[in-house]
Formats: sequence, C-alpha cells, structure tokens
Amino acid sequence: MPANKTIAIIGCGAVGASCASSIILRNVSCELLMVDINQKVAEGQALDLSDSQFLSSTKVRVGTYQEAGQADIIVITAGAGQRPGETRLQLIAKNFNILNSVITSMAPIKPTAKIMLVANPVDVLTHIAQKISGLPKNQVFGSGTFLDSGRLRLKLSEILGVSEPAIHCYAMGEHGDHQFVGWSSATVGGVPLLDYPEMQGVDLDKLQYEVSRKAYEIIDRKGATYYGIGACVASLCDTVLNDRRDIRPISCYNEQYDSYVSMPAIVGANGVEAPIKIQLNEAEQKKMERAVDAMKAVLAECN
Repeated sequence: MPANKTIAIIGCGAVGASCASSIILRNVSCELLMVDINQKVAEGQALDLSDSQFLSSTKVRVGTYQEAGQADIIVITAGAGQRPGETRLQLIAKNFNILNSVITSMAPIKPTAKIMLVANPVDVLTHIAQKISGLPKNQVFGSGTFLDSGRLRLKLSEILGVSEPAIHCYAMGEHGDHQFVGWSSATVGGVPLLDYPEMQGVDLDKLQYEVSRKAYEIIDRKGATYYGIGACVASLCDTVLNDRRDIRPISCYNEQYDSYVSMPAIVGANGVEAPIKIQLNEAEQKKMERAVDAMKAVLAECN
C-alpha cells in the first residue's frame, strides 16, 4: 500500500483520540491528521499521540479542515452528547448543525474520499452526512452496530468457550433502541448457534438487552465510552486502506429499504462494496422494518 494514504480524525475528544491511538497501535500505515475546532486541543492530542509513533509506521500531526477534505478516510467523531431530558430529535438537530459545519468546512471534498460517521445517532447522521457531502452512498458509512456485535460475541464466547472470531452473529437494525440480534442466522463453526447445548436455557431477550445496555453501564461508571469504538474505527480504516473486504455490521445504504441501516456489509477500497442479505425469520424481519420505519420517521421530522 502506498505510504501517502491519509486518515483525518474530525473531533479530538476522548472518542477521536481513542480512534487515533487504535490506528497507531494497529500499525495502519498512513498519515493521521488530528482536526478540531479547538486548535489547542488538536495540538495537544497530536503531541501526546506522537509519543506512540515509535511502535508504528503511522505518522500523526495536526491538520486543517481543508486538508481533511482531501484525506482518503474522514472519520467524524465530532458531535453533541444527549443530555438528560433531551429528545432524540433535539440531539439530531444539534448534530445536524455540527455535521453541516464540518462538511462544508472541508469543501471541496476529494471525490474518492470515504466518510465514516461515529457520532450518534449514527444511522440517522450517516444518512444526513451523505446528503450534505454529495458523495456516492457507498463512500459514506457509519460505525453502526459493529461495536454492539463485538459486545455480543464477547458474551457468546464466554457461554460457548470458543474464540470470538469463530462466532458469526450480528446486532442489526439500528445502533439504538430498535437494535435486534439475528439469532436465526447465527452460526459457530458452521453449526447454527442455537443448536449448541450451551445455548439451551439461555434467555436470548435478556442477553440481547444486556448487550444493548452495556454502553449505559460504562457511561454510568466513567461518563463515556471510547476504547471499544476506537478499536472498531481502526479496524474499518485498515479494511478500507488495505482493501481487505471484511464483512462488518455497519451503517450502510440499503436499496431494499431506501435507507441507511445497520447490517453486515463487505467493506473494502470503495467503502461499502455490498450489503450482505442476512436471512431473517419473520419476527426478525419485522424488527428490521420497525427500525427502518423509526429512522425514516425521525428523518421526516428533520426535513
């Protein structure tokens, strides 16, 4: 891979810094630009992150919004968090303004750039980012339920006593309240997950709830989550820059639903190479449709 590939991290808070640190320690060969409206914070993060460069071929420095617009991958972590009593629509309205400012500040964006959304609610904001940027839909995607699926596989690995990569089971729909697990299509070593003796008697609804609530548990104890999503972002950047064509559950455009939705997709040099049509049973299909309807309703209110 050419050494001049560039990744821009927009937003240098805890999430942005964790993404950058994970990229460096994963040894993703690139130039890493730290970009923030607060120049001093961006400088501080770049200085701190540069201390880990001796372990990696990644090089890090402060960048401008104009430079970020010419990056190969633009990771947008900048966004407002949801405050107590604040509605989802109010949060989206604030983050729409932030997104609009970030994307217009980067103009003109390189036609081949890939934009990766990390700010929440990620599925809705990914849809909005694609509209604002005007980039092809396959070049704009979000972290989606990648982290949720990782949390799920961790739980299942503990139950089954097998490694997490051997487990093919995904959280889907939405990174949020309408998330569900595709239990009917899940396999481990080619065997249906639910056929394993260890899964007999497991309360699937409870397990799904615990996975979906893990972020709240972390936030309750330390105020924010960032290490897990940092690892996910680094993995996705590696996948795109090296055209690995990994299958990842991300927020991507799906023609069937005419909407961005969290589901497994092939990720490579072109961004989203193709969504994977996971076989869902009737109940899971209804959950997917409810997730899509909920997101479309929010977008309609935004419009």
